[in-house]
Amino acid sequence: MSEPAAIEIQPCGPVDARLRPPGSKSITNRALVCAALAEGKSILEGVLDSEDTRVMIDALRKLGLRPKHDPAGREVTLMGCGGKLPVGNADIYVANSGTTLRFLTALVTLGHGAFRLDGTARMRQRPVSDLLDALGALGADVLDELGTGCPPVRVHARGLPGGRAVVAGSISSQFLSGLLMAAPGAQGPVELAVEGELVSKPYVKMTLEVMKAFGVEVVREGFERFLLDGAQRYVARRYAIEPDASAASYFFAAAAITGGRVTVEGLSQHSLQGDVAFCDCLAQMGCNVDYEEQAITVRSGRLRGVEVDMNAISDTVQTLAAVALFAEGPTTMTHVGHIRHKETDRLAALAAELRKLGAEVDERPDGLTIHPRPLRGAAIDTYDDHRMAMSLALAGLRVPGVQIRNPECTEKTYPDFFDDLRRVAGRS
Repeated sequence: MSEPAAIEIQPCGPVDARLRPPGSKSITNRALVCAALAEGKSILEGVLDSEDTRVMIDALRKLGLRPKHDPAGREVTLMGCGGKLPVGNADIYVANSGTTLRFLTALVTLGHGAFRLDGTARMRQRPVSDLLDALGALGADVLDELGTGCPPVRVHARGLPGGRAVVAGSISSQFLSGLLMAAPGAQGPVELAVEGELVSKPYVKMTLEVMKAFGVEVVREGFERFLLDGAQRYVARRYAIEPDASAASYFFAAAAITGGRVTVEGLSQHSLQGDVAFCDCLAQMGCNVDYEEQAITVRSGRLRGVEVDMNAISDTVQTLAAVALFAEGPTTMTHVGHIRHKETDRLAALAAELRKLGAEVDERPDGLTIHPRPLRGAAIDTYDDHRMAMSLALAGLRVPGVQIRNPECTEKTYPDFFDDLRRVAGRS
């Protein structure tokens, strides 16, 4: 069997760069759903062009919509369906896009007909039963085709009656986000109650803000109860998408690791994306962070280990792990057990690959403790997980011989990542 393709990262000195990452995947896919359900023509600006967003756009085409995607101009023009899906049958392939699977499973219940959603082998391992149970409580006819609690999903749609549903908060906030975005199209009022503590609250807040931008306001009691009266409808609009804060985290981390400075344009402390709080973690570790109205700058300092609850910014766990390799003392990340259900079991994968680099790692059900040790080069397996590739590539900015296997997996959210990393490192 041939070895997987790999890219070797070249060490560099302190970085000094200014850049604007591509648009947020999370905002892009939420805006696409709201625009699809709206009355009239929406124009989305700053759209991310990646595997996850292409999958969503292709899926909307299969649902009878006609999004016009201009990748070079980072724009999508979309005539919404006013909550009435144009087709009655569709077989939708979502690859390994969790947002597409979760959001569209809820969306197609608003239609009339038979719909099937499936994805990669890994997607068939990602739990979806809590979402199906909630949709069932709202009157939808949905099932997991193989009886595994995971995709493929079949929906026999006849409109979504509405009512009250309980949503488990512990697995994925995307379940709640999908239900919220579909709820304005229900035939009656919808009440969603969260059972247990909700993970990744900033992503639900982001969903509510995007919905509000398209004309729908949700009444809520904290993150425990959400009410939609059934009388609101999405309104088409021109909508600008922020740069991806999760993507920005890699460059902020590059500044920390190399003793340099990076400014990311288009983000602020008040961004829709909770992952800008990654900068707070870097500040705790000794970096200097400057917030401007439309830019954030991170300057490295003497790095020290920290203990941090990363539940709200769990997409940056792998990025902070890379920084922790170069800190004085251990770094402990807690309350992120739900990332075991992402593109891979991210805690187990991180522990395995960090050990290859020489670190000592304590793995727990809900987090990791990383003890820095003398580092060495290694061939890093990425588990077809874009965040494994991008985060652990950062170690190679300081450690010779770090190779990233299957670098193409970054196509999922950031196709040009390695080109941008080379430019930031002064190797363009």
